[in-house]
Amino acid sequence: MSIAVFLSRILGLVREQVFAALFGASNATDAYQIAFRIPNLLRDLFAEGAMSAALVPTFIKVQKDKGEARAWQVATRVFVVLFAIVSVIAIVGMLCADSLVGMYASAYKEIPGKFELTVRMTRIMMPFFPLVALAAGFMAILNACGKFFVPSFASAMFNLVSIVVGVTMAHFSASFGLEPIEGMAYGVIAGGFVQALIQWPILRGVGFKAAWLEPEHAGVFQDPALKRMMWLMIPGTFGLAATQINILVNSIFATSVGSGAVSWLNYAFRLMQFPIGIFGVSLASATLPVFSRSWTEGSYEEASQSLLKSCKRVFAINLPASTGLAFLGVPIIGLIFQHGHFNAQDTLNTAHALAAYAIGLTAYSVVKVLVPICYAIGETRLAVISSFFSVCSNLTFNLLFVKSLGFIGLAFGTSITALLNSMLLWWMISRKFKKMGTTAHTGAMLGAFVKYAVVALAMGFLVYFVDLWVTPALEAKMAHVIEMSLRVLIGLVGGVCSYLLFSSWLKCQESLEFIDLFRRRLLKK
Repeated sequence: MSIAVFLSRILGLVREQVFAALFGASNATDAYQIAFRIPNLLRDLFAEGAMSAALVPTFIKVQKDKGEARAWQVATRVFVVLFAIVSVIAIVGMLCADSLVGMYASAYKEIPGKFELTVRMTRIMMPFFPLVALAAGFMAILNACGKFFVPSFASAMFNLVSIVVGVTMAHFSASFGLEPIEGMAYGVIAGGFVQALIQWPILRGVGFKAAWLEPEHAGVFQDPALKRMMWLMIPGTFGLAATQINILVNSIFATSVGSGAVSWLNYAFRLMQFPIGIFGVSLASATLPVFSRSWTEGSYEEASQSLLKSCKRVFAINLPASTGLAFLGVPIIGLIFQHGHFNAQDTLNTAHALAAYAIGLTAYSVVKVLVPICYAIGETRLAVISSFFSVCSNLTFNLLFVKSLGFIGLAFGTSITALLNSMLLWWMISRKFKKMGTTAHTGAMLGAFVKYAVVALAMGFLVYFVDLWVTPALEAKMAHVIEMSLRVLIGLVGGVCSYLLFSSWLKCQESLEFIDLFRRRLLKK
């Protein structure tokens, strides 16, 4: 699953590289980002996290209590009802595209053609929502059946197909009376279709049989299993909504900042999502079953220790990742994106946004770990409270910082929100531990955070000053790609070595665990 996520993230970066090279941080790219954000927001809210969290336990329970035939009937009904509902939402979105775009990108009307282009691409990409919702349903059932790689790899196929089809359509767009970037919008539809299609043979292979009506469950909407899943989705949707709503709010503010702001923030957030997706989500996935087992068995101290250890591992990985992105933002972005229409000023602006986002990277990953814990301890309201707090605080910080710091203030406000949200979640969960007669070890967690923050900052400043020293010599003698590649390579090698050295001096246990893991793997080979 981690390998599949890694491949998907790599292809996602390639997709962004293609955009940067073909369109830069232009008005067309801004229009595309806003147009894609509407169906993508709906996907994240209704189709993936919340729906999967509700469907997997429902399917497993029905399978255990009622048998295979009844379980496949529930799956069939979910697929059909889900696809029908989201298709209606998508049609409404297409009909109301002018109002939707005007609601949070009305500033685009001041630039000739930009608003109209955004509306057209919103209509083009709306069918992506039902397609990817169906793909998410397939993925949930396959995960419940113990199949993980192909469902996770399906998102990688989305990126690959959207690149190939999008670039091809962009090349021939003039023949169809379209702007080149509209071809990329059609690539999104093709990618969503393949993301669902690639999972279908595996679903059939695990025994899926379409079954709609049975005598004992003639009324579809009276089906108790379907109703149970829908009720579970409501708190799940609110609990998982904060990040996407905050991104949407940032986009609304960014449209008024100026041309390119939406694109700079999007490119920066994409880079920040890389370590969150690979490390934060993986640690969250690994923590949940261990924690849930201990909690269910009443071993609350053991559950507390497993949660503490996971948070320490988040610090050990994500704090150096955040300082690396902050201090090496220019060469990283220059290597990945500065080609074609994406110029040096775009690189600098994106690097500033990335540095502001990086402040909250570790907090984002901690939230990824803590939100599922709320469901494991039976406190879904905590996730809802956290989500509501996150949206309100992000809006407040946007209003505070956007006038003085521009688009950088939006990224900075998002990071502060993530920090406060992680602290709120930890406090609420620690109170639950206290009620169960144990402690959440808050002091130990804060001590670990300070230790890893010191190590990460020492590494970051060292890498930054080395980069300042080598940059003039490389700029004078080498081509852009070679220069940026060497700067990233020197920074990466120097950063890893210095981080491990500083960790050894301060006896940072979790970092030493990683060293020991690689050493044992190498000796084994």
